[in-house]
Amino acid sequence: MKYTQLGRTGVKVSKLCLGTMNFGPLTEEEDSHKIMDKALDHGINFFDTANRYGFSISPGFTEDILGRWIDQGEGRRDKIVLATKVFGRMGDGPNNRGLSARHIRKACDDSLRRLKTDHIDLYQMHHIERTTPWEEIWQAMDILIAQGKVLYVGSSNFAGWHIAQAQERANNRHLFGLVSEQSLYNLAERSIELEVIPACESYGLGVLPWSPLAGGLLAGALEKVKSGRRASKHLVKEVEENRPALEAYQSFCKEMREEQADVALAWLLSNPAVTAPIIGPRTMEQLDGSLRALEIEFTEEQLKKLDEIWPGPGGTAPEAYAW
Repeated sequence: MKYTQLGRTGVKVSKLCLGTMNFGPLTEEEDSHKIMDKALDHGINFFDTANRYGFSISPGFTEDILGRWIDQGEGRRDKIVLATKVFGRMGDGPNNRGLSARHIRKACDDSLRRLKTDHIDLYQMHHIERTTPWEEIWQAMDILIAQGKVLYVGSSNFAGWHIAQAQERANNRHLFGLVSEQSLYNLAERSIELEVIPACESYGLGVLPWSPLAGGLLAGALEKVKSGRRASKHLVKEVEENRPALEAYQSFCKEMREEQADVALAWLLSNPAVTAPIIGPRTMEQLDGSLRALEIEFTEEQLKKLDEIWPGPGGTAPEAYAW
């Protein structure tokens, strides 16, 4: 396994992050535990979850699964960098969501209880909160850090100017501020290259791409639909809308003699701004397969070809759309 710094912090994380969103709704608890054990065996030490994951079953269901895994002992908690999130609705009532100091405090304590740990390594705001002032948010996070319940704070689904705003308000309070941003980023969705990635680079934030395979689009979706295998209506629609690009991508990967999913992950890893793509395996086979991406290297010509197949926004803002 390869390791890197989490943003500008001193903590080291694996270049692949284990996402747990499927644990519970799609992957049984016993299999989820086996996947986490196998991830550790492979050297993956970065685990990401959220208090909303598994909500279709019960509030905090996925965190409960992780907590019972951690509670098995054998140093599991000390071996991982544990990340979770706060923002989404966790119950009835107007104050059971968002980033108010009240909700942050309660959500953190609830996550700690479910995860069976005394601290969260990376506590991420799952979405921008448009109705709570930054002074309140940072005061709440600062208290959690002072109490030792949270070590680092991150963001998710922020715009570039949200990152700048958060960091400047943190600087005014002499706080460390954000250390990472978790964004939708893959070959088929590259809009964060305009402003989010430049903001992260400027402020020293790590970039954690979620949905690195575009919901399966970059993992052989064309073949899946052609073969008549079960595919969601959404995936079928995505395939039809991206058929020319998918056909070119399929040919490109065949020429490389690599799996499409591995090429998509490797492309993210080739970007020095990216800390670790978040993989979300449903099975052990998917976990094992993702490791191949760590070994793939591209030539400049191959990267240029991928840009032609999956064009980005044209660079960073404002040059991407203005002189």
